[in-house]
Amino acid sequence: MVKNTNEFEEKKVIITGGLGFIGSNLAHRLIDLGAIVTLIDNLSPEYGGNLFNVTEIKDRLHINISDVRDASSMAYLVQGKDYIFNLAGQTSHLDSMHDPFTDLQINCVAQLSILEACRKNNPNVKVIYAGTRQIYGRPMYLPVDEKHLLQPTDVNGINKMAGEWYHILYNNVYGIRAVSLRLTNTYGPRMRVKDDRQTFLGIWIKRLIENDPLQVYGDGQQVRDFNYIDDVVDALISAALQEEANGRIYNLGSSEVINLKDLAELMININNCGSYDIIPFPGDRKKIDIGDYYSDYSLIQKELNWNPKVSLNEGLSKTIAFYRNCRSNYW
Repeated sequence: MVKNTNEFEEKKVIITGGLGFIGSNLAHRLIDLGAIVTLIDNLSPEYGGNLFNVTEIKDRLHINISDVRDASSMAYLVQGKDYIFNLAGQTSHLDSMHDPFTDLQINCVAQLSILEACRKNNPNVKVIYAGTRQIYGRPMYLPVDEKHLLQPTDVNGINKMAGEWYHILYNNVYGIRAVSLRLTNTYGPRMRVKDDRQTFLGIWIKRLIENDPLQVYGDGQQVRDFNYIDDVVDALISAALQEEANGRIYNLGSSEVINLKDLAELMININNCGSYDIIPFPGDRKKIDIGDYYSDYSLIQKELNWNPKVSLNEGLSKTIAFYRNCRSNYW
């Protein structure tokens, strides 16, 4: 539940990674709430930035094509802002293993630079950080709550863990109000679907629409939970507006848990056609796979009154319809 959203009226907001999937959906919502929005994105082809994501609101916001790794740019851009939604990141687990130093620079060093820029130039800003369930690694128990041991299985998880804790440290020591949301599988319109760099669900949607079989790794029995983008935007806004969130870490998640074989069948049914193949796990993926995962999100329910509202069936139906209409802008 999001309350007091009128508090964004005339507030100055930065969204790092703002031309990407989550950032652009958040931008649409904040513009409707009257915020003055600046998007920061480097539009690197390896990541999810896409100018089409904001084509409907491009005249109502500011776009700054810059990189969060540029400390001098960030020192200037954070000045005078009320909120920073810090969503920029390298999200590919395989890329982090093949190019660990780039992942380190984006997910770790750049996060520290952003927080230093805030400490020196805007200590009153509120920072909302996009964390990840990946830092838990292979679950020791299910559902996974925030007390679970952190044991990342890849370089990306280690660097995201460090980035999160920089935010909490700067909250606790320097008073830079910060909160982290550990996102689970987020999906919906405007996500990258031309490959599997960000999410397997994206490439599944592309293959489904092109009538290619979905590729389900392993035996298809791995379970996951999913959040539709509108629910994630609700959580980001709730975390921004509620002061009791400062210094806190929250899991997002869903009560709908599904294995990947059943997910493939659900998507095929929604699409009214399609097929899937069960194929062996590629060796490089198997080594860093986390197995079954779903979240205990009762803490954010209790403290921020957040609950996911969009069912998996409804969310997938909206998502597939979006890409059928807009495929030329995402393929």
